[in-house]
Amino acid sequence: MTDDLSHRGIDRVMAALRAHGWDGTVRTFPDGVRTAKAAAEALGCEVGAIANSLLFEADGSPVLVLTSGAHRVDPDLVATTIGVAVLGRANPDFVRTHTGQAIGGVAPVGHPAPVPTYLDRALARYDVIWAAAGHSHAVFNTTYHELRTLTGAVEIDVE
Repeated sequence: MTDDLSHRGIDRVMAALRAHGWDGTVRTFPDGVRTAKAAAEALGCEVGAIANSLLFEADGSPVLVLTSGAHRVDPDLVATTIGVAVLGRANPDFVRTHTGQAIGGVAPVGHPAPVPTYLDRALARYDVIWAAAGHSHAVFNTTYHELRTLTGAVEIDVE
């Protein structure tokens, strides 16, 4: 773990967080934490306490699902829940266009424009949640309630 926070993606995410009154911690890791498992190991927490930011495409529009690292998103269930015909995984270019971030470091905030966001209810069981901070080497801490407030997310079940 390091304290090197010099990256424009991280800066954008931190600015978005602070604009909402967040005063938590950003942690950076020299080897990166591209997966929930890697992040949990680096932080010493349960994999379920990692909030994965997964961007999907629904009829050409982005949809962000914030899910527990212990879950796999069921696209059919989520599509039905949010009222879209098909929910498909977004390709890397679509992700970067709509979030300004690369896969493996997509944060729940700090995007060029608002993205409809849905929050996995399973994350509510953790006192502290860690989410990507705009780069694959950085995460920030939050709570379920704060994450819901920061993102305006709608609570759903993802599996």
